[in-house]
Amino acid sequence: MRLVLFSLLSVLATSGIAQDADTGADLFQHFCAACHGEDAKGGGPMASVLLVQPANLTTLSARNGGEFPLERVASRIDGRDPIVSHGSEMPVFGWLFQDEPVALKLPTGQPMLANRPVVDLITWMQSIQE
Repeated sequence: MRLVLFSLLSVLATSGIAQDADTGADLFQHFCAACHGEDAKGGGPMASVLLVQPANLTTLSARNGGEFPLERVASRIDGRDPIVSHGSEMPVFGWLFQDEPVALKLPTGQPMLANRPVVDLITWMQSIQE
């Protein structure tokens, strides 16, 4: 059974999943810009009231040795690796991103399941790296 599941995930992870950066940009402006800022640099209007300041999302790759931290970002967005910012976890609306699960191929070659909106957000975030 494990072999079948692993094989299925491997096929999904390598099968050119259509990722939509435009949808990701729209999701970001609607759900994330209040904290991370419209430019994704961390200066949104809600940033001043947060205990943990929002990250500059345009420098994730630069701060990670030139490689986009795909697994960490996906886990932060979907709540698997929560950040407590203002008495609640980030994202406070992560449940809204629940949708069709798709497999992301991590740099290690291993698959990671994530929901479609999370994949779209990540695709956009990868496109804005400085």
